[in-house]
Amino acid sequence: MIKWYIGILILLLGGVFYFYFSKKPQRELISPVVEQNTWTLIATGDIIPARSVNYKTLTYKDFTWVWKNIAQILQSGDVTVINLESPLLANCPVANDGFTFCGDKRHIEGLEYAGVDVVTLANNHIGNYGIDGIDETVKLLRSHKMDVTGINEEPPIRVVNNIRVGFLAYNDVGAKEEGVSWSDKDTMEKEIQKLRNDVDVLVVSMSWGEEYTATPSVRQKELAHFIIDSGADLILGNHPHWIQPPERYSGKYIMYAHGNTIFDQMWSEETKIGVIGKYTFSGMRLQNVEFIPTYIKDYGQPILLMGAAKEKVLQQFYCY
Repeated sequence: MIKWYIGILILLLGGVFYFYFSKKPQRELISPVVEQNTWTLIATGDIIPARSVNYKTLTYKDFTWVWKNIAQILQSGDVTVINLESPLLANCPVANDGFTFCGDKRHIEGLEYAGVDVVTLANNHIGNYGIDGIDETVKLLRSHKMDVTGINEEPPIRVVNNIRVGFLAYNDVGAKEEGVSWSDKDTMEKEIQKLRNDVDVLVVSMSWGEEYTATPSVRQKELAHFIIDSGADLILGNHPHWIQPPERYSGKYIMYAHGNTIFDQMWSEETKIGVIGKYTFSGMRLQNVEFIPTYIKDYGQPILLMGAAKEKVLQQFYCY
């Protein structure tokens, strides 16, 4: 009788352990089907070359400084996407505090060095210097052959290994601003469905959610599902300044927040940590997702986390 009870207990414990450990971190294959035509999209967390980041960069006289430890990863992508949450201006005031963001226009040297291809500007700080600041930033980016999205203009389409990839971006934080694409559902649905007809893969970047929270809000989930249902293939989220884990929905992938990649929020561990997302496609199918953890040092420069520190961050990545 005792052996019988022990046997039942072992079976129950085995089931518990299987359930727990079978939840795989999102470094695994999403689709078992492998095609020849593979390509990779790299996406960062928030990039904010303002305040102390701007001050430090000017002090070091090196506009590639903040990118040096992550540039090789960003350069490895077939297309690299960032969320630039600060206008880049010729006459940006140098400041270490405040919430009106701008960076020196010479930060474009860093973006070029890192191999940035697509810049999303739909966020709550790109308009800190008004429509003139947005226009100056857009002109600067385009003069360096970078595509821009999230500015109420025709979305860019890039051809990667004969795959047409379209990019949209929307802001859901603060108030609607001139020159910034806003998260109005009717507008989003119409624009997504229009672009869907012209591309093979449709990527939507979102600035959304509540700052300093580790899980997506009800509003984020509602918007994410709506965007996927409207025709998007992949959602790249940012703004909370903390990492938020991903979700698979209707066969598509939602990354709610990549955390901070370049910013000066040194006052907590959570705001110093981010992930670079490496999204590998086989043709039009998302094949694999890998997250590369980063950690901000010296008020702006990310380093790559290794060993136990890296694994600790990766344990957060379980799909809902």
